[in-house]
Amino acid sequence: MNLIKSTSTFSIFTFLSRFLGYFRDFLIAISLGSGPLSDAFFVAFRIPNTFRRLFSEGTFNAAFVPSYASELRKSNKKAEDFSNQIFNFLVIVLLIVVLIIEIFMPLFIKLIAPGFTDSDPKFELAILLTRITFPFLFFISIASFFAAILNSHNKFAVSAAAPIILNLILIIILLIDLSLEDKIVIYLSYGVSVSGLLQLLVLFYFVKKYFSPKISFKFKFNNKIKFFFKKLVPSIFSSGVTQINILVGTIIASLQANAVSYLYYADRIYQINLAIAGIAIGTILLPSLSKYISTNNLAKINFIQQKSLELSLFLSMPAMFALLVGSEQITSSLFGYGSFDILSVKNSSKALFFFAFGVPAFAFIKIFSAFLFARQDTKTPFYFSVISVLLNIIISVTFFGKIGFIIIPIATSISSWINVILLFLFLNSKNYFVLNNTMLFSSLKTLCASSVSIYSFYLILNEFSNLFAYNSDYKFLYMIFAVLLAIIIYLATSILTKAFKLSDINLKY
Repeated sequence: MNLIKSTSTFSIFTFLSRFLGYFRDFLIAISLGSGPLSDAFFVAFRIPNTFRRLFSEGTFNAAFVPSYASELRKSNKKAEDFSNQIFNFLVIVLLIVVLIIEIFMPLFIKLIAPGFTDSDPKFELAILLTRITFPFLFFISIASFFAAILNSHNKFAVSAAAPIILNLILIIILLIDLSLEDKIVIYLSYGVSVSGLLQLLVLFYFVKKYFSPKISFKFKFNNKIKFFFKKLVPSIFSSGVTQINILVGTIIASLQANAVSYLYYADRIYQINLAIAGIAIGTILLPSLSKYISTNNLAKINFIQQKSLELSLFLSMPAMFALLVGSEQITSSLFGYGSFDILSVKNSSKALFFFAFGVPAFAFIKIFSAFLFARQDTKTPFYFSVISVLLNIIISVTFFGKIGFIIIPIATSISSWINVILLFLFLNSKNYFVLNNTMLFSSLKTLCASSVSIYSFYLILNEFSNLFAYNSDYKFLYMIFAVLLAIIIYLATSILTKAFKLSDINLKY
């Protein structure tokens, strides 16, 4: 496997999906802004979208890939039997969960949006919209199971491209008629569930070469299956801790008018980098790392772990600095149109500024967790994730009444860095991963290259501040130009300082 090339392939599709996701949210911002309708829709959309991220962005892989790879080394027949037992159990459990939540949806909404009271029109609308979107959970979870099988065979492109379907369908709905007003959220909600079904069908088409699902309600809950689900539950929590923290933030933010929308738009911006610097790399390295750990190839294990962390830092550090120095201009350029007024821009950019401090941490959690998942240890990241979420809740609840929604991104960033520190200390204590001088020197070179490019970005934003003002007609195009120029400077500086080596592109892992 070539980490950079595989990550690049995965990242291209992921970036395309995130770009279309931005365009979707751009249209939603124009149509809905940050009012009651958008709050209700984002609550309904946050739930299935959180589960999509929990299951499809490497979490299911964490439990499934090492076990499946182990069975595959024995024989294709054993891998097929193992997969079918997991498949049938998932189908039954997911159907039961979806049915129960659909029946008790009012209670469910009170749990996830306590700020929506019975007398609030948003409450009834959120119930309706979430009932429409919730079947997405079933479809995307089964689709993620198929994607995990493809990833086990080092086939990453299809699983990375599948989320594009969701964004395309919602964009089409938004473009058909932007004047639907309150009805648009209902059509969008139906679009979410339909897209889940389509993703399932697409992945099923490609997975048939490796797996033929056989529906059966007579499956054996043997030790292998028990072991898998013992790993799956903690891996969902630990690998998806960032998304769980965001979901916790959404629950608390529902207590303040429009805060759910502010956090949603800020979240959409920094998630673009997380998809590449954390999710893509973590997903790509897991199958190969699992293989080398099973054969106890220490040289390969250390090499792939070091390179994956270096690549993650190389991608996340400049993103953090860029969001810190240009949070308001970036938010305004991406979403500051139509119903998304100046106040919405300022509040969303404040959230983005504090989320930015956690950008490297969000990525490192994915990478460090993958180091443990490859060793079939999902409990340790789970314990650390519980600490992270509890810390997030304590900080958010303690200070929410004093400073409002802005405490949520602050708490998320702080708790994420604590999670990273705990993971690193554990990996170090077990000698699974040890920082060496080469890694530290590489980090310093990345910091230098980032500083040069971001200072250039800062100068552009300030020298031409009128071009990025809220009322500027072409601020989006100017922002693209500024970002591309900063990227070119970063790459050139990285090559000169050898923070990035062209020879790494052809390295085999």
